[in-house]
Amino acid sequence: MLDATVLERIGIAIASTLLALLIGLGIVAAAGHNPFRFAYQLIVGSFGSERAVARTLRYSVLFVLAGVAVAVAFRAGVFNIGVQGQFVVGGFATVVTIVRVAPHLPNGTGSGIVLMLIGTIAAIVAGGLYAALPGVLKAYSGANEIITTIMLNFIAIGAVGWLVAGRFGDPEATATRTERLPEHVELPSVVFDDPNLSIVGILLTVAVVVLVAAVMARTSFGYDMVTSGYQETAATYSGVDARRMIVSTMTLSGMVAGLGGAVFAIMIQGYFTDPSGIGNYGFDAIAVSLLAANNPVGVVPAGLLFGGLESAGSHIQINSDVPVQLIDGIVGLVVLFVAVPELFRIVARRTGLGGDDE
Repeated sequence: MLDATVLERIGIAIASTLLALLIGLGIVAAAGHNPFRFAYQLIVGSFGSERAVARTLRYSVLFVLAGVAVAVAFRAGVFNIGVQGQFVVGGFATVVTIVRVAPHLPNGTGSGIVLMLIGTIAAIVAGGLYAALPGVLKAYSGANEIITTIMLNFIAIGAVGWLVAGRFGDPEATATRTERLPEHVELPSVVFDDPNLSIVGILLTVAVVVLVAAVMARTSFGYDMVTSGYQETAATYSGVDARRMIVSTMTLSGMVAGLGGAVFAIMIQGYFTDPSGIGNYGFDAIAVSLLAANNPVGVVPAGLLFGGLESAGSHIQINSDVPVQLIDGIVGLVVLFVAVPELFRIVARRTGLGGDDE
């Protein structure tokens, strides 16, 4: 695995995914359900109709943005396991900012665009700052970023949940959520007849992928990020402040995660709810990034796969008698099978195992 090329790693990830799906079908059969019908429902639920395609793309947008956030850090040798928390903080910052600024601007399309830009900037800043904290702890105190980012996930979920249920909650709502965004704050649905999917969100996601890939592969900043993460001594010798670059890497990763939260809040929800129930996009993004060999461009097909699985899961729950726990278990198998080969590779690189001298 240490010597595997990017294409070989992608091939291993695809094979792992197919094997996990085959085992999942076997489990479905062992549970007394028809595996062929289940496989058919997977396909239909993902791409079998315009509604299914729109649902798949809606989930995929979030998985791709969160996956790029993970890939930025992992590619630079820093383990940002806190994308879920940064996603939550970004989405919450978007809604609060728009709701508080909206009364000071007139209604209309122009004001809606301004509000979405302001809310998106707030999300990017909030996500970046929240990710910078574990970056600072790692760079200047040697704290393990895996532990700190995991802890910050739960802090974000708990703190935002408390704020949504309290000070920023909508007293007129029957559920726990903030006030709704103004009606003129929405992305246009041009191609798909789906109120929760906009071509603007899709194009924005593609633009982020292209921009991050270009920064990582074509700029000195991207080169310094990768060098600082894997060869801190060499980076320092060449004049790069490795500790500052670690903080910059985490900040950039968090900015992308925060942007994902903004897209979720504006394009899909239109408000912000208890973050414990919004979906594990940031956690699943780890598997998305690993499936793509931590390549920002490769995150696109990987995100489409996970978006398709998520969409199919929703479809199967409604149109079959397969229990939701079984569906979640199959998705978990895919995550496990995709993550394990890359996990071995990361551990071998970190510990020095698997080299010529071992």
